Amino acid sequence: MTETRSYPRHIQTDAGDIEFRLMSRADEAAVLGFARALPTHDLLFLPRNISQPKVLSAWVKEIERGDIVSLLAIKEGRVVGCGTLVRDPYSWSTHVGEIRMVVSQEVRGQGLGKALSQETFALALCAGLEKLSVQMTVDQQAAIALFESLGFKAEALLRDHVRDVAGKKHDIVVLGHNVALVAAQLEAYGLPGAVQH
Repeated sequence: MTETRSYPRHIQTDAGDIEFRLMSRADEAAVLGFARALPTHDLLFLPRNISQPKVLSAWVKEIERGDIVSLLAIKEGRVVGCGTLVRDPYSWSTHVGEIRMVVSQEVRGQGLGKALSQETFALALCAGLEKLSVQMTVDQQAAIALFESLGFKAEALLRDHVRDVAGKKHDIVVLGHNVALVAAQLEAYGLPGAVQH
């Protein structure tokens, strides 16, 4: 697919009006503040600790190279969520994208996570990706249920895969989704509006 999505976009959630826009270098300080306000456990399923300035700087460079697309969810001028689509154009898996998502505690359970995951999923469809993966700690039941509602299925369990700041190890579950199959089904059933562009 060669469609593109335009931003900013506004959505209504139970948390109020939310703006989705693409992250850029100008957002570095705001995203750092957002990341530092998150419970440490929420950061464990991300490959890197985004509450560290050097990690955030590297993240922005990857966005500028085009390897990552990050959507920020903004409420009243503050970052309250981030959905990221990661691709490695130099790997054997150029057809695969990884979704990374984190939402502020203050807006959880109010529809923002679902809207952000759907918007990130739509970006993957527009990018022509065939498969998506997402990973999280096994105790993040709400996040697992959210992605399962989008059609993701458990594919792997990585035991003792991450270690928190206290030294405790946690298991990671990897969920996968065959995007190409879903896109073909939507087209076959004539549901072009299922993913709005």
